Amino acid sequence: MDVKQVMSFIKIEHTLFSLPFILIGYFIAVDQFYGSKEMPIIDLLLVLIAAVGARGLAMTLNRIIDRKIDAANPRTAKRHLATGAMSLATAWSLAIVFLSMLVVSAGLLNQVALMMAWLPVLAFVVYPYTKRFTWLCHLWLGLCLGLAPAGAWVAVAADFHGWEAITGIDGFGKGVLWYPSIFFISLGVTLWITAFDINYARMDVESDREHGINSFPARFSETTTTRTSIQLTLLWFACFALANPIDEAWFLVGALVMALANAYVMLKNEALEKFQDLLFKVSVSTGWVLILPFILL
Repeated sequence: MDVKQVMSFIKIEHTLFSLPFILIGYFIAVDQFYGSKEMPIIDLLLVLIAAVGARGLAMTLNRIIDRKIDAANPRTAKRHLATGAMSLATAWSLAIVFLSMLVVSAGLLNQVALMMAWLPVLAFVVYPYTKRFTWLCHLWLGLCLGLAPAGAWVAVAADFHGWEAITGIDGFGKGVLWYPSIFFISLGVTLWITAFDINYARMDVESDREHGINSFPARFSETTTTRTSIQLTLLWFACFALANPIDEAWFLVGALVMALANAYVMLKNEALEKFQDLLFKVSVSTGWVLILPFILL
């Protein structure tokens, strides 16, 4: 087993979905709690290591739990576990390595981050089973990624407020510390990934129906799938607009442009020769466009 095989196994390119929102959650917390004070760079490194561990763990667990489903689907039949290119024992070893990265990094950040590490792990374990029971599996996947900015925020916030970062009231008595910015950013990410995954599942409609796998496109019509995707896109734009964590017009403009771009690709799905490839690129670009105001302003 070499590094290239591991990167292919966990589809490292999909990290591009969550990484900008992890950084956005981190930047929101830094601005909220550090202000103009110098921020320890070690915290950022630990957040990134934890994020890589969480992402790798999520994909590894998904591959392990879904190995038989993958083998039965022509699109996924060539995946490592489905073909035997990687042993199940190796996959479990990778899962332990990624779990260790998450837990150790969380522990080095603070006690709250460590004690809350069970939450994403539980979400990752549950996700592969949801598609066996409900077409809401896409929403659960969205929730898994929606935890990313919240987790990065807690990693910093708990340094200052401990458990009150989650349960406590802000200094002005107006509400909990994570509302509205982190709440709406995380909810927006959840809905954004849900919209993407509903369309991603279009590739497997026939196989899902044949093998009893639940997905939105397999359960509902093409028209309903497209309409729901657009509705979700409008909702995630509204969430980002409500969050507007840096109170800048550029953030809103970026969110609007990417919402329109996502909606256009979804509406034109049948007319686009490389629909899935274009959808992937536009969806990945969404987070990176939204993070630009944090870096440039």
